[in-house]
Amino acid sequence: MLQQNNSYKIIFHADDDEDDRMLFMDAVTELNLPIKVQQAEDGQKLLNCLYSPELEIPEIVFLDINMPGKSGFECLEEIRNWEDPLKQIKIVMLSTSSNIENVELSYKLGADLYAVKPSTFHALKSLLTEILKLQWNASWNKKQFLVT
Repeated sequence: MLQQNNSYKIIFHADDDEDDRMLFMDAVTELNLPIKVQQAEDGQKLLNCLYSPELEIPEIVFLDINMPGKSGFECLEEIRNWEDPLKQIKIVMLSTSSNIENVELSYKLGADLYAVKPSTFHALKSLLTEILKLQWNASWNKKQFLVT
C-alpha cells in the first residue's frame, strides 16, 4: 500500500456519467469514513490530474471503461507504464459490463480488481465498503471478480 502522510485514504473516481459520479460521492459520504475523493469526467482529465505535481497520490483509482478522450483501458495501460509510486496505485475497473473479455483485458493490462457497477445505491455502498476494507498485501488475489 502506498504510504500517506495523512489520516485519510485518498481515492480517485473517473467516470463520464455525471449521475454515476454523484452517486459514488453520495455513497462515500454516507459511509462516513476518513476518505478524500477526487473525480474526473473522462480519462484524459484523470491522467492530467495524476500527472499534476500538486496531486496527493491516491491509494485507489476507480475507472469506468467507456469514457470519452481516453477509455478506462487506455488509462489503465498508461498508469501501469509510469514510474513508481504512481504505477503502484491500486486500480479498480468499475463498469456496467460483465463481459468476460472486458474482465480479462482489465487484468491483462494490470487492474487489481474488476467490479460491476451495482444497480442500487445500497449495493454501491456495500461494494465500496468491501473494496475499501480489502487488504492489498502480497497474498492479495488479484484475479477477483466482484458482481453485485
